[in-house]
Amino acid sequence: MSKTPKNQLDRKSQAWSALFSEPMSDLVKRYTASVFFDKRLWRADIAGSLAHADMLAKQGIISTQDHAAIEKGLAQVAQEIDSGKFEWKLDLEDVHLNIEARLTQLAGDAGKRLHTGRSRNDQVATDVRLWLRDEIDLILALLGDLQRALLGLAERNADVIMPGFTHLQVAQPVSFGHHMLAYVEMFGRDAERMTDVRRRVNRLPLGAAALAGTSYPLDREQVAGALGMEGVCQNSIDAVSDRDFAIEFAAAASLAMIHISRLSEELVLWMSQSFGFIDIADRFCTGSSIMPQKKNPDVPELARGKTGRVVGHLMGLITLMKGQPLAYNKDNQEDKEPLFDTVDTLKDTLRIFAEMAEGITVRADAMEKAALRGYATATDLADYLVKKGLAFRDAHETVAHAVKAAMSHQVDLSELPLAVLKQFNSVIEKDVYDVLSLRGSLDARDILGGTAPAQVRSQIARHRARLG
Repeated sequence: MSKTPKNQLDRKSQAWSALFSEPMSDLVKRYTASVFFDKRLWRADIAGSLAHADMLAKQGIISTQDHAAIEKGLAQVAQEIDSGKFEWKLDLEDVHLNIEARLTQLAGDAGKRLHTGRSRNDQVATDVRLWLRDEIDLILALLGDLQRALLGLAERNADVIMPGFTHLQVAQPVSFGHHMLAYVEMFGRDAERMTDVRRRVNRLPLGAAALAGTSYPLDREQVAGALGMEGVCQNSIDAVSDRDFAIEFAAAASLAMIHISRLSEELVLWMSQSFGFIDIADRFCTGSSIMPQKKNPDVPELARGKTGRVVGHLMGLITLMKGQPLAYNKDNQEDKEPLFDTVDTLKDTLRIFAEMAEGITVRADAMEKAALRGYATATDLADYLVKKGLAFRDAHETVAHAVKAAMSHQVDLSELPLAVLKQFNSVIEKDVYDVLSLRGSLDARDILGGTAPAQVRSQIARHRARLG
């Protein structure tokens, strides 16, 4: 009895190896293998295989006996992976071949028949979409949690006055709650984008096979329905080569992280001694190894840094796809690590920020003093003069002179005597002081979207109803 040459034995570990005259080198195995990062797709891979096997049986492409053996084998594979007993093998390249090889050990020829009518090209595209769809659902829940945490912070501080800034210069007084609601709006848009992206993620490539479709009478709509997908990819070439959905998700994730980064920047500034507007709970901060007085806002600082990482992944995915001819290319293996890391980073960041928002203490006195230092009610004085009959441009110039006088006396506009104010325009009366107070300025902006505490509370109620 003749022995099989060793190089042929080595080649048998590869699903595609019959054509080749020598085994893959160990260096190439390590360079091309993805199993140690794509194994996280195993649940999606098994779900897709079960739906595919069910359809093959209903179409009469495989027998009911083979179908039963596949289902039983995949259930055992899932149990082994879930319990940590599954042996992942580098020689088998990826999650798909590892699972298929173990299934074949358990189910025999039935396991080999599972791949009928599909390719790893449409299989991996399906797996990534299924996995990403579920991750988007988790991200949507986390975005909701963060919005609720910010709503709580806004509600507790709806009456707190802080300086609103443009160009990081004191502009007008605003409610701290109103300021927080700006971020609720941002994260609300992020959720809308994620929901929209999910629709395009949730389409089925399976059945496209390698690139041309298949001669087997597959019922792709049945598989899509079984997997809860909203549609079927209509062109087999596009189905296996498309990674738009991953890029689009990375873009939406980048915007969400940019919003996190903007909030982070403000938290870092506000916690500094120069501002002193807030304090962040100790459990979200660190100290210094050499300066015992330091309390550093590490979480928001690190989130700013991680934003660059996520945006970098978006750029990487765009660059990955820009030069690829149709259809599938091995380049696409490089989509997974940036996609996985983007998902992980965004989820972790949203989770910790929702918790951190509960541990923010607002220093209302410091905020109000800062608003007084910047002549924040100057626009209110201009509006007052307009209501007395002046053209706005004339009122603007008049107020500029009043501010200059207040600066020279080192007082706020509200502290200038009425006699001094009347020197700038005789229409100014005692009622001007109602306008010049920070509280009066805030309360006056009682219009839809305005900063008046009544509007802030109305917006909080609207957001709570929206979030459920």
